[in-house]
Amino acid sequence: MAIPDPARAEFYLQQLNYYRLGAYWLPFEANHVTHHFRAGTCFEDVVNLYTFDRELRLLVLDAIERIEVSVRTQWAYHLAHLHCPHAHLDSALALKVNHWQGNLHKLMEEVNRSDEVFIRHLRNTYSEALPPLWAVCEVMSLGLLSRWYNNLKPMATRRAIAAHYGVDEQTLESWLRHLSLVRNTCAHHSRLWNRDFTITPTKPRNKPAGLAVQWQSQSRKLYNTLVILLYLMDTISPDHHWRQRLLDLITRHSIAVAAMDFPAQWQALPIWRVTP
Repeated sequence: MAIPDPARAEFYLQQLNYYRLGAYWLPFEANHVTHHFRAGTCFEDVVNLYTFDRELRLLVLDAIERIEVSVRTQWAYHLAHLHCPHAHLDSALALKVNHWQGNLHKLMEEVNRSDEVFIRHLRNTYSEALPPLWAVCEVMSLGLLSRWYNNLKPMATRRAIAAHYGVDEQTLESWLRHLSLVRNTCAHHSRLWNRDFTITPTKPRNKPAGLAVQWQSQSRKLYNTLVILLYLMDTISPDHHWRQRLLDLITRHSIAVAAMDFPAQWQALPIWRVTP
């Protein structure tokens, strides 16, 4: 590996764990056993890839945050309107009661740990086991929200929530579970760009129309995640600039997107087109 500026390289290694940065020079190795690099590999190439991945995590977190807030809203709205304001306390709505008990216990922990003013106000003002849906949803993690939706028994309620996003309820269940994993990966500053995910999202079937043909079947990489984020961002925030920011990030760092399982001619696919 060429290191034209040893002092700069030393500075980076003082800030970044050698083992952490090493994950980003693996793609440049010609032989992983001997750790010999391909001819022309430069330390700046590794730093560029690391910087891209860090900025990619922040961008993905930005989209997931907006999607999480939207799903919280739909979960609380439909449970409250189709059942009651404290439907989260009703075990009859659970597919598996033991899972409901675990989720309720976790929700109580999150409410008790919360220092939000509105939570303190509700608990001090009313005598109830937990605040109503529209309040507790604001302190739920995406993982807990995903588990609660997964364990929701009434099919009409599941479908009502999923319909807001134009997908069927099984697809939404799978996507929420996957996005929870991706969110945790980003939040813990773990490598994202070429990761193989242990939990992969379900390929959409008939809904939404046209999305399945833009999917990479059997892929465990990030590409399908980005397709989900783009589709959901188009649904909940039609005037967003997230697509352009993602394209600009890829271009600015000259990233070979094949490591994320992008298909050939991906830029011609409708999901990637930037509309004025």
